[in-house]
Amino acid sequence: MIRHLVLFKLNEGVDRDEARVAAGVKAFQELDGVVPELEFWECAWNITDRPIAHDFAINSAVADLDALKRYIEHPAHQAAAGQWREFATWVIADYEF
Repeated sequence: MIRHLVLFKLNEGVDRDEARVAAGVKAFQELDGVVPELEFWECAWNITDRPIAHDFAINSAVADLDALKRYIEHPAHQAAAGQWREFATWVIADYEF
């Protein structure tokens, strides 16, 4: 199994209550059950207020590297990530467990 973690940081001046941010969150929430490769899926806002903290997180799992590639290339994932490119930056970690 591969754990796929993504931490998002909203760009300067972007507020989580903006309509485009809410649409981006909804797009990620709706990936659960849409992308067959996802064995585990959760996403949520960070609840702590620390200078080094990111704002939003995805924690997911897929079976193997081929499944990860298919997930990343899935049109629904590409559409959701495309929304976030407009207002956030992110870091990713993928590891076997």
